[in-house]
Amino acid sequence: MPFPRVPLHAAMPLALALLTACGGGGASAPAPAPAPPPVQPAPTPPATHDVSVAGAAGARQQRLACNGVMAQPACALRIYQVMVESFVDRDPLADFNVGYGTSAHKGDLAGITASLDYIKSTGVNALWLTPIFLSAARPGQDVFADRLDATGYFASDYFKIDPRFGTLEQARTLVDEAHKRGLYVFFDGVFGHHKGGVAPSPGGLLPAGGSNPVDYSAPATLAFYREVATYWIEQLKIDGWRLDQAYQVPAAAWGSIRGAVEQASSATSYLDAGGVAVRPLGYMVAEVWQGESQIAAAAYGGANAPALLSAFDFPLRYRLLQTLAAEESGAAGRPASNLAAGFDTHAAYPDHAMPNLMLGNHDLVRFGDLVQRAGLGDPDGADYWLRHKAAFAFMAAYSGPITLYYGDEIGQEVPNYAARVQNDCANLGLCDDHVSRDNGVVDGVAGPALSASARDLKNHVAALLRIRAANPALAKGARTHVFSDSNVYIDRKDSGANRVLLVLNVKKQAARVTLEAAVVDGAAGLTDLVNEAALAPEAGGARFVVTVPPLSARLLRF
Repeated sequence: MPFPRVPLHAAMPLALALLTACGGGGASAPAPAPAPPPVQPAPTPPATHDVSVAGAAGARQQRLACNGVMAQPACALRIYQVMVESFVDRDPLADFNVGYGTSAHKGDLAGITASLDYIKSTGVNALWLTPIFLSAARPGQDVFADRLDATGYFASDYFKIDPRFGTLEQARTLVDEAHKRGLYVFFDGVFGHHKGGVAPSPGGLLPAGGSNPVDYSAPATLAFYREVATYWIEQLKIDGWRLDQAYQVPAAAWGSIRGAVEQASSATSYLDAGGVAVRPLGYMVAEVWQGESQIAAAAYGGANAPALLSAFDFPLRYRLLQTLAAEESGAAGRPASNLAAGFDTHAAYPDHAMPNLMLGNHDLVRFGDLVQRAGLGDPDGADYWLRHKAAFAFMAAYSGPITLYYGDEIGQEVPNYAARVQNDCANLGLCDDHVSRDNGVVDGVAGPALSASARDLKNHVAALLRIRAANPALAKGARTHVFSDSNVYIDRKDSGANRVLLVLNVKKQAARVTLEAAVVDGAAGLTDLVNEAALAPEAGGARFVVTVPPLSARLLRF
C-alpha cells in the first residue's frame, strides 16, 4: 500500500481583463495606455547565507532502542539492498528472462557472491536480498504472473530456493562468503500472503485461509511462519529478515515470530571475518509503507507488548527527498527545517522502536531520477552529485540502522526517465513502482566502467560509512536538534565522549554558521571528519565560524 502523498498542483493562471475606453464616434481613437512601471531588477541574493546559533533548539532524545545485546549492533547496521533478479548475472542456468523494470532479468545468487567484495567496499556491514524462495509457474499463467514470480514476493514454497535464482548450495556459499567479509545477511520474508497452493513446511504445517492475506486467527498460520523464520537461521545461519507488507500480520503474531527468531539465533553460531564464533544477529525490519501512526500500530505494537523492534522510516525518507530532490508526487523545494519535522514523527513510536532510514528501494524511484525530475541537476552537472553526497551525509548521522539501495552509491539513474513515461510503462519497465529495478552496475564485475563522478561518489559514500562506523555518536548517539531554517540544518550527536555535529546546507548558496561555544560545550577545537581539517575558535574561544559550501555537509567532532 503506498504512502499517502499530497499531489503537487500547478497554480492556476491569473485571468487578466483588458478594458479599452471607447469615445462617442466611430473615428475616435482609444485613450493612450498608461506607461508601464519601470521593471525592477530582481534582488541579488547575498553571496552567503549567514546564521548565528546560540544554543540547542530541541531536547536531547535517545533515538531509539540502542540498548541490549541485539540492539547495539543493529543500531549500527549499514545495509546494502539488492533486487536479486535484476542485479548481476553469473549463472547461465539461473535466469528469469522476464520481470518488472528495465534489467535483463538474469540476476542470480552467484552474481551476488561475485559482487561481495564490491559490496563490502561501499562501507556497508550487511546485505539484504529480495525474496529467493520458489514461485512455481502455473500452466498458462500470463506474463504479468511471470513478472511477479521474478520478484519473489508471492512464494509457492518457503523452504526451497527458486532454481531461477540458483541452488541451495549457492545460497549457502553466498551467506558463508558474506560472513567471512564481516557482512550480515538478511532474507526477505513475506509472511502475510503467498501464491496459493503453498507447500507444507518440513514439520507438515500450512497457513490457513486465503492466499492474500493469510488467516492469522488460525493457530496453524502462526506456527507455519514461525517455522519459516527459524528454518533459514538454522539451515544457512542468516542474520534475520526484512518483512514485506508487515501490516498484514497482527502485531501479536510479530511478537511471537520475533521471539522464535531470537531463540533460534541464540542457539546457533558462525565464524565472523576475524574467525571468531558469533551468533546470528536476529534483526527484523518491517515494511509498513504508510505514515507514522500506522507504522507504530502495525510494526512496533505497544510498549507493554512489543511486536517488532525496527521498521523503515518512510515519513523521514519522504521529507529528505522533498528537501534535497523531489518525492515521487513532485513535492520539492522544502526548507532544511523540513528534516526536523521528519524527526518529529518519531514521537509516535514506542521507546523500543528503532527506525531504519533509506533513500529508496525496489518500489521507489531512484534518488538520481528524482533529482532530474525536479529539474535540480543532471549527471553531467555538479549539483546532481552534490545532492547525493548531502543526502548520504544526513543518513550517515542518523541514529539507528540505514539502508542503501544498490546503485545509489554511484548515482545510478535511468536515462531520460525524468520525462515520466505515461503510456505502457509496465511493459517498458518504467512505472514509478519498479523503474529502479535496473541492471546492477558493479565496478570490475558487471556493467560499464564507472565515470569519474560515479567513482568519486562511491568513494565519498564509503568514507562517510567508515566515519559512521568509527564514531558511535552517529549511529547510536543521543540526538539534539540544534538549529534549522530555510538553508541550514544542524544536529548534535552524543555517545559518551564521542560528540559530533552535522551541519548540512541544503541550498545552492554558501552558508556561514557562527556557533556560540556553548553549543559544543566550550570545546577547544572542531575536527572535520571528512577532510580532517581543524577549526579553531574565534573571539577568544567564544565562538566558531563554520563555512559550508552549497549542497554540502560537514561532520565536526569536538
